[in-house]
Amino acid sequence: MNIFYNWEKSISRWDEAVPLGSGKCGCLCWGSSKTMRFSLDRTDIWDKTVLWEQRKEFTYETLVHLAKKGDVKKIREIFDAPYYYPTPTKLVPGKILIHFPEGEGEVRSSLSLEEAKACMKFGNKQKTYRIDAWIHAAFHIGVIEVYAPETEFSAELKKPDFGETGTEKEFVYDETEREISQGTLKELKYSPAQWGEEGTLQWFVQPVNKNFSYGVIMSVQKLQEKTRILWKVVSSEDGEDWLADGKAELIRAAQKAEEEFFESHRKWWQIFWEKSRISVPDPFMEKQWYMANYLFASASREGCAPMPLQGVWTADDGTLPPWKGDYHHDLNTELSYSHYLKANHLEEGKCFLDFLWNLREEGEKFAKEFYHADGSCLPGVMTIDGKPLGGWPMYSLSPVNQVWLSHAFSEYYRYTGDEVFLKERAYPYLRETGIFIAGLLEEQKDGTLCLPVSSSPEIHDDTEKSWLTPMSNYDLALIRNLFETLEKYAAQLGDAMEERWKNIRIKLPKLAVNEKKVLMISPDESLEESHRHFSNAMAICPLGMMPYEGENKEVIDAVIQDYERLGTAQWVGYTFTWMAHLYAIQGNGEKAAEYLNIFWRFFCGPNGFHLNGDFQKRGYSEFTYRPFTLEGNMFGADALQEMMFQMQNGKIRLFPAIPEKWKEEGVSFENFRGEKGLICSAKIEDGILAWEIRSDRAQTIYVEDSNEIMKKYLDKGEIWRERKTLEFEKNSI
Repeated sequence: MNIFYNWEKSISRWDEAVPLGSGKCGCLCWGSSKTMRFSLDRTDIWDKTVLWEQRKEFTYETLVHLAKKGDVKKIREIFDAPYYYPTPTKLVPGKILIHFPEGEGEVRSSLSLEEAKACMKFGNKQKTYRIDAWIHAAFHIGVIEVYAPETEFSAELKKPDFGETGTEKEFVYDETEREISQGTLKELKYSPAQWGEEGTLQWFVQPVNKNFSYGVIMSVQKLQEKTRILWKVVSSEDGEDWLADGKAELIRAAQKAEEEFFESHRKWWQIFWEKSRISVPDPFMEKQWYMANYLFASASREGCAPMPLQGVWTADDGTLPPWKGDYHHDLNTELSYSHYLKANHLEEGKCFLDFLWNLREEGEKFAKEFYHADGSCLPGVMTIDGKPLGGWPMYSLSPVNQVWLSHAFSEYYRYTGDEVFLKERAYPYLRETGIFIAGLLEEQKDGTLCLPVSSSPEIHDDTEKSWLTPMSNYDLALIRNLFETLEKYAAQLGDAMEERWKNIRIKLPKLAVNEKKVLMISPDESLEESHRHFSNAMAICPLGMMPYEGENKEVIDAVIQDYERLGTAQWVGYTFTWMAHLYAIQGNGEKAAEYLNIFWRFFCGPNGFHLNGDFQKRGYSEFTYRPFTLEGNMFGADALQEMMFQMQNGKIRLFPAIPEKWKEEGVSFENFRGEKGLICSAKIEDGILAWEIRSDRAQTIYVEDSNEIMKKYLDKGEIWRERKTLEFEKNSI
């Protein structure tokens, strides 16, 4: 693997910058030959100050009452208003500016994915400058190496342009003025930063509130052929002596041998890239898969907070980050952690589960205080410490989003087969979610169980129509999946609650399907307009409750045809990746590849960032904005993986949805993870399909090809290899 991203001209926007990250810290490299900017970030730098006074009516009981009454205005005043305030919000910590008074020409930048290292060059025939930058994968220390005479540049540590205390204003909620970004950094009123300098170190400490401060430390070393700048973002949550410890750590790093320090960083990335690989005849798509994995490892790491909406690359344009850089659980966090299991990156992905597990008490508290229910539920839109942010309450406070979070635990168990994890993490987390949902369900006249109100992200936005007839297929698919899983796990573990889960499961309604065999939004409404969120098809994807066989095949085909009928006018980037998933399930490799190409070419920036809208205005969507979020990148990578390898209930499909051209020109993947820890590699070369399957757990598997389904019992540690001559048939191997 030796993949580079290249920029031939100076980068003038933060969301097109060269991205670096260590899972905890990030840096965006961009700017001109006069001034290069290094925008610094750290996942857990937040202002958690709550400016809104929580009203006593801020309860699920009130929300249900107002929803049934159709009082949209009151709902917005109570539940949407909190999101209007600038805090709580993710913060951008600061930046380092490298000034070149004599700098000329375009800045040509490159990013090595293999080494997670950036390089920027500029100048003229007489004089050229070079800057190398990277963030140590384990120590979360940034490195900027400037190859230029020390007299020809200067380094400036700069804090964000926050407002100052004493200039506060009264916030008055106006439902017509809700924006993606809630104003500029001036809306945040802080005491002045405290600056310091000692030896090669300089720093600032920014007080945020009485409970939290953060700082950025910079070390400047003048070496023989270059100047080496090290940086570190520190916070008062790092320990009692957090600033002193940060400075000491930076000094120790500066004393390390350069080659040794970089080699330990490079080794981390080498191990990461060895976990899985792909090769496809479309170099552009292959490159995007590697970029998605690079962004994932850069923004998500064991022992760190999981990626929020923008990961470790918070906006550096003077505004508050899009959607506060928060945690959205009606799609964003779940899709951001959709591909890592099959890509065999367990360590980087498990931080999301650890994060949710550590917030159980917060979930129990929110369930009790807001829903007046037992069990556990996190807010659908929340801060890094699990507090509600408000917003459109039919989604930001939907109880069912908690079910989607719990699904992440069952998926981890499905792909690992880790019985200890099932007993100690997955089942306990799902059980508390089940207790919570069970407490909200109400028995109807026909004996079925339903929620008192229902919605489907983000159908009809926040209008009165958004309250759907209970239950929406979104709510129902997730709830059915929850109790089916709980029943299965309880039986497996010998838990006496098995009967309770079963009794709930059998009382749940069936998914609503219309006369065209299309999954509906709710029992009395079908989707009749283009929409970004395929929430009515949750049962198909990503829940995988409807394998492509029997009657399900008719429904899946009808759903796909219906989305085609409605068109893409109201889609955003991730919607194209979702459609690619559906085509992959259908076995339609040509269309899956087409929609992934549209996503990566027209909804992603030159650095791979998913920018949501059709910002190039190519006519694919009426959304032409460009707010950066990460879920589309990961869900796109997952769709490409699904085109090459699918496994469900022990049945494996190799290359089930690839274009005919790929079969002819050759395609391969290495070390994809299947169920129960199974590891599979496969390739098509010269018309021959070859595969290798390893498993560290005994299991029975089925490998499907165009002629037969082959059954094999794998003993622990056994390797099974097969080679088959292909018969090229459309959509099958």
